Amino acid sequence: MEETSTMPDAAVPGPAPAVPPTPPVPLAALLAREDLGLRQIAGPQDSATVIHWAHTSEMADPYPYLLGGELLLTAGVHVPEAAGSGTYFDDYVSRIVEAGGAALGFGVAPVHDTVPRALVVACDDYGLPLVEVPPRTTFSGVARAVWQLMAQARHTELRRVTEAQQSLAAAAARPDPVPSVLRQLAQRVGGRATLYAPDGGEVASAGRMPGAGGAGGGGEVSGALAGLVAVVRPTTRDGSGGVSASGGGGGPTPSSASDTAAGVHLAAYALGTGQGFVLGVAAPRRDPGDHTIASVGAVLLSLLTGEHQSSTGAARSSALVRLLLGAAPEEVAPLLGGGERWVVVHARPDSPAPDAVTASALGAALGSALVDVDGDVVRVLVPAGHRELTVQPGWTCGVSAPVGAHDWASADTQAGRALSRARATRARLVRHGEHQGLTDLVPPTEAAAHARTLLSPITANPALTETLRTWLSLHGSWDRTAVALSVHRNTVRQRITRCATLLSTDLDDPDVRMELWFALRHA
Repeated sequence: MEETSTMPDAAVPGPAPAVPPTPPVPLAALLAREDLGLRQIAGPQDSATVIHWAHTSEMADPYPYLLGGELLLTAGVHVPEAAGSGTYFDDYVSRIVEAGGAALGFGVAPVHDTVPRALVVACDDYGLPLVEVPPRTTFSGVARAVWQLMAQARHTELRRVTEAQQSLAAAAARPDPVPSVLRQLAQRVGGRATLYAPDGGEVASAGRMPGAGGAGGGGEVSGALAGLVAVVRPTTRDGSGGVSASGGGGGPTPSSASDTAAGVHLAAYALGTGQGFVLGVAAPRRDPGDHTIASVGAVLLSLLTGEHQSSTGAARSSALVRLLLGAAPEEVAPLLGGGERWVVVHARPDSPAPDAVTASALGAALGSALVDVDGDVVRVLVPAGHRELTVQPGWTCGVSAPVGAHDWASADTQAGRALSRARATRARLVRHGEHQGLTDLVPPTEAAAHARTLLSPITANPALTETLRTWLSLHGSWDRTAVALSVHRNTVRQRITRCATLLSTDLDDPDVRMELWFALRHA
């Protein structure tokens, strides 16, 4: 019988058999084809057994012609008459297993009427699935069926990747883009996705760590993933001889790696943020499309954690320089891409103090890259009217009134006060100046003059003024005022008593409180 092969006979397998990008075919799917009539007669009945291609060979030693993952088809032309009484079949099967063959298909007729019993025993001994090919089924028909199944699997895989890309893109547009992208990525690969900071700490993660069922299994996998992340993180030497993180720009860098730990597939992708962030992925298996899906997630996370457009960054730098050199805010505002009106947002996360990544993600959700991290508060300067500012999951926010660029400082103060009120009242978002009423009937200039006169005894002490404002806004609650100002409740009592003394008034009188609140609103 003539030998046929889709691979050159001179091919020599390397230490790691090459696998094509096309998804493999489960052996069970091939056995289920009724038109072929195939029957497994030896070897493990494992649903995880897959075939990467079909190869026909009548060589006594097929090892040099196998790449791994094949269904090797033979009619037994190479089998000598006395093979059943010696070690021929043991040697033959052991070489197939050593080469990484996935299964052996033996054709019945015209050379052999039945599959040799010694071959069945050898396949059982070495754990190689043995498939009987009936006389009516040609080897070319089996190979064609393999490629048909591979084409179907390829189509299914492409559809899975496309759907994953769409869901990841939709996640990046959510108010909480970084956690949303990680959640979608973890769901699509059936494992865990983690974003690592330049110092190696976890910024955010989603999904369940595979291999965590056994004692210490989760910790082992987490440690292995962190180690792989350290390998791919790009580094450069700084002037002091230390090591600092660095990266490219615009997407995931070529430095990615994969490994396995405790039967779990691990992968790491250095993001092109210029800051050394790395995406780590742990999955229970390695499907062909998972790398593509993870790469899409890496691109999106690069955009969310880094500079979106170099031209935008250059404009912001130019605006900063002009401000430092004495230009008025209204002169530099056009460089920032906004209109004539702006809103300042102060936000505080539910989790510990924010970092650059979470702050950047919040800015992206609000529609602005003008972000500042000030302790445990993130401040964002947002062009007014570009999008509706809504509650941001995981954040408590205070929003200023829309102002012109010349009133940025006032808007910053408004946003800070709105955030304090939001925290004290446990509201997710408070806007400055909501629910205006009778105060709008008083001309602003007259209201401001009255406020200056009434509050003059305490205006020299900003702490007293702010404490009185917060205390009145919270209906005289000592505890909530202390929380809003981050001071002790006794400090609040002392300051309010001091205000009452300097103002020579009774702060328990509701009329007095109303007048003071009016004055503070227009101060």
